[in-house]
Amino acid sequence: MTDVARGTQLLRDPAAPRRATLLELFFDVVFVVALALLSETLVARLTWIGAAEAGILLLAIWWVWVITTLVTDLYNPDSRAIQVVTVGIMFGALLMAASLPHAFGDRALLFAGTYVVIHLGRGLFFYVALHERQARQRALRIWAWFAISAVPWIVGGLADEHLRLALWGLGLAIDYLIFAIGYPFPGRRRIPAAQFNPTAEHLAERYHQFFIIALGDIILVAGMAFSRDEITTARSLGFVVAFLSAALLFRIYVHCAGAQLPRAIEAAATPGRFSRTAPYTHLLMIAGVVATATSAKLIIDQPTGTTTPAWVVVIVGGPVIFLIGRSRLEYEVFGRIAWPLLVAVASLLVATPALARSSPLVVAGGANLVLVAIVAFDLSMRGRRNPVPPDPPL
Repeated sequence: MTDVARGTQLLRDPAAPRRATLLELFFDVVFVVALALLSETLVARLTWIGAAEAGILLLAIWWVWVITTLVTDLYNPDSRAIQVVTVGIMFGALLMAASLPHAFGDRALLFAGTYVVIHLGRGLFFYVALHERQARQRALRIWAWFAISAVPWIVGGLADEHLRLALWGLGLAIDYLIFAIGYPFPGRRRIPAAQFNPTAEHLAERYHQFFIIALGDIILVAGMAFSRDEITTARSLGFVVAFLSAALLFRIYVHCAGAQLPRAIEAAATPGRFSRTAPYTHLLMIAGVVATATSAKLIIDQPTGTTTPAWVVVIVGGPVIFLIGRSRLEYEVFGRIAWPLLVAVASLLVATPALARSSPLVVAGGANLVLVAIVAFDLSMRGRRNPVPPDPPL
């Protein structure tokens, strides 16, 4: 087989099955571990600095998943070469996950180095393996930007903790911003969105799957926390509230916008723009779910304890961040402002000072009541709103 033929085999066949492969589902298992460890790490250091560090770690882990998902969407996931690359990235992601609790300590260089190797190694592979000129130029340009962001990542891995936070933040800012504007390069325009045209069913399914994994983090944390100590009425109520949080977030996500995401991608005038916006929209929702998972441990371990300001931020902030992301998803899919979700965000923020004087269990219960109100409103409006997404104004 010629080199050109091998390069062509890497491209996804438009007639190929559009569902996620079993290998992609296997790949996602690593992120079950990553999100669980991230929640535990945040609980162990629930301060402003700790929250900032957890945010940096989530952004890094999420970006590994996003770019890998884009790869399996653009290229043939049944290709032996793509499968080897996916398994290699999976191992790297597992190393990053195992480093999470000490990523700002003695495993900083392991975490940063693995992140850099994943992105540079993948880019180098595609530059060598692809033979179509446009595809190679795209791979080289993406590799070059990851090489630039690698500098603050590696230097940060060697720096002290506070400087590390700033340097890693800079590295992530480069990665996220350059992706959003299409990897421009001196003397060249950005990569056209048309080159990232997604397979609608596959891309939507992958984001759905990761969101379910994130919800599983709430279930996992709640189950582990409830199993570690005696059963009391307060702890049992905390366990129920944590489960209801997961169920309510699931219902709000899938209602209309989540379920219609594949159709919206296909209907868009430039479907490739979804590949650029979906990571940021879902990142907000995932961050909200991770915060909610953190609060699940708090309300089960200390349901009637003293609610510190940091606890209030996590317990109320989780639903708030999720609803902001979910309102953005509503706009992407339907081109409309999700006023009920924004009203819910405002209600949570207004109620926060009053809730702050209550126990963690009451704070979480109050946040859940707002989520219940959203679900009740959606049920009351069933059939009154057009479920067919127009061409979304991205």
